[in-house]
Amino acid sequence: MKTLKLTLVLATVTLAAVSCGPKPETPKEEPQKETTPKMLVLYYSQTSNTKGVAQEIAMKLGADIEEIVPVELYDGDFQATIERGKKELDEAAYPEIQPLKADVANYDVIFLGYPIWFGTYAPPVFTWLDQVDLSGKKVVPFCTFGSGGLESSIKDLDKAEPNAEILPGYGVRAARLEAMPKEIDQFLKANGFLEGEYTKLEEFPEQHPVSEEETAIFDAAVGDYPMMHAQAKTVASRNIPEGTEYMFTAVDLPREDMPNMPPAGEMTVYVSVVGEETPVFTRVIR
Repeated sequence: MKTLKLTLVLATVTLAAVSCGPKPETPKEEPQKETTPKMLVLYYSQTSNTKGVAQEIAMKLGADIEEIVPVELYDGDFQATIERGKKELDEAAYPEIQPLKADVANYDVIFLGYPIWFGTYAPPVFTWLDQVDLSGKKVVPFCTFGSGGLESSIKDLDKAEPNAEILPGYGVRAARLEAMPKEIDQFLKANGFLEGEYTKLEEFPEQHPVSEEETAIFDAAVGDYPMMHAQAKTVASRNIPEGTEYMFTAVDLPREDMPNMPPAGEMTVYVSVVGEETPVFTRVIR
């Protein structure tokens, strides 16, 4: 009996000693490091306008950059290029392009640049899209144009790559390339690709019928552009850095110099007025 009691006492003392001893440390989980998405700036450029935008984006992001190059180059003549490009788009007979050095599979984000031809991206971009699968990729369109086409090209891009995530894009008129570096900086910051402060623009208020002063602003902005013959009907405005931006709703008017061309209908025209400078239109959505 004494032996049993002694055994119980020793067991109790042993348990107490164990419970009072140092506890084993729970291994700490290492915080997961955020991986920087790998970015490629890929572009087609016929007159170097889109190339300039591509280089600006790649420089600011430190991204890889590559050009889409047709095997048979467009000869540089404006009319010949228009005729060839229209034929390729109408017949879906897109030009052969040279193989890319970059493997798109290795990138998370593709900045895809192009000039707008006939309301969409140029034919060499159609060729490239036919050759790749961008499923799961983030695609950021950017383009240069005479009057507009970003929105319509994004619709075509979404159809071509339905399993890709098409993010908001950037477009600039060829006549406004001097404004591009500053706009690109704001665009990349606003969409989370660059850190830093940017100006968040307020929403446009409801439109109202144009006044004489607003009509004069519209006419001054579009009057020298030969491809537009329109009349402003309604407008809304908002403040932008250093000035005012107007969103006009306008209608195409018949043209005396082109009597066989039917009016294009209603359009949205964005116009910027900075300080005392002449009003300029920044893009048109038809």
